[in-house]
Amino acid sequence: MGVSCLVVLVLQITVSEVSGAGVGVGVGSGGVWFGGGINSPSPGGGSVPRQNSAYIALQTWKSVITDDPMGILNNWVGPNVCTYRGIFCSHTEDYAGNPTELVVTGIDLNHANLQGTLVKELSFLTEISLLHLNTNRFSGTIPQTFRDLYSLVELDLSNNHFSGPFPTAVLLIPNLVYLDLRFNSFSGPIPEDLFNNKLDAIFLNNNQFDGELPQNLGNSPASVINFANNKFSGSIPFSLGYMGTRIKEILFLNNQLNGCIPEGVGLWTDLQVLDVSFNSLMGHLPDTISCLSGIEVLNLGHNKLSGDLPDLICSPRNLVNLTLAYNFFSELSQDCLRNVGGIDFSLNCIPGRQMQRPQPECSVIPGGTLSCLRVPAVKPLVCG
Repeated sequence: MGVSCLVVLVLQITVSEVSGAGVGVGVGSGGVWFGGGINSPSPGGGSVPRQNSAYIALQTWKSVITDDPMGILNNWVGPNVCTYRGIFCSHTEDYAGNPTELVVTGIDLNHANLQGTLVKELSFLTEISLLHLNTNRFSGTIPQTFRDLYSLVELDLSNNHFSGPFPTAVLLIPNLVYLDLRFNSFSGPIPEDLFNNKLDAIFLNNNQFDGELPQNLGNSPASVINFANNKFSGSIPFSLGYMGTRIKEILFLNNQLNGCIPEGVGLWTDLQVLDVSFNSLMGHLPDTISCLSGIEVLNLGHNKLSGDLPDLICSPRNLVNLTLAYNFFSELSQDCLRNVGGIDFSLNCIPGRQMQRPQPECSVIPGGTLSCLRVPAVKPLVCG
């Protein structure tokens, strides 16, 4: 059979399979194209098998991938999408728990170095539970149709070239738990709805997000949140104290935050990592910070914090790294020096210590008139 005859035969088969679902098929200078919705009813009331819709989605996506230096997509040929590299399939089950149709349930193209964009047809893959695309060269924005990926649990788009505003479509994915947008070029403010979702992990670091952090941040049930290396401004929301035992790691480092560290920080009894370094935070530390019994890494460096350090700040038994450098603290207790091996208190205003700020810098404390809301203590603080 000649090549031209084979192409015609393939097109005839494809048309017969998908035209009944309202999917247009054509041939142009770029090859075969598919358009229209896979959920459109056919004249006979039938539906397109899900592997056919997956084939349409993946071939449409492949057509806009402009560079594949590792040949990852070389075997993305033919209708059996479950054999494609990076594509994972599972059987669906009927009401009795019996395996039925084989469908695409995952895409893992991490470190594939692919260049291209995402296409709206990927929303046809309604059974995928994970989409991992980190360390590629994808660019553009996230299609609004991603809201239709109702089975998606993990979305990792990190280490790419995506841009534009925060992709609000991801907030409409009902089962999403893990969201990783770090190391891209997203910009603008982040929406309040981000913290009203059931996300357990939120990675926004190393983008160009700006504006103030939403005041409902404390509503989030997340255990890990990373805001580092953006352009956020304003103060840390007071509601953060409401997160309680849910939060395990939270990073604010290298933004443009100012104001006080909220009093409620001491309610994070299971917090392991808190990093607020490289901001412009001012005022005294809240005494409740001593109640972070599970803290392992506490980085307060490169701010404008001042006052005496609470005696109990170094008492948590799990603390292995405490960074206080480049602030205006005026006293460090002996407990800190005895209990923590990895302490850095250089370039503060602590009398009698080496590597401190020159006295003229310590004579005027930044934010000296700043009034931080603090819970008055009529007796020594007792945590718990």
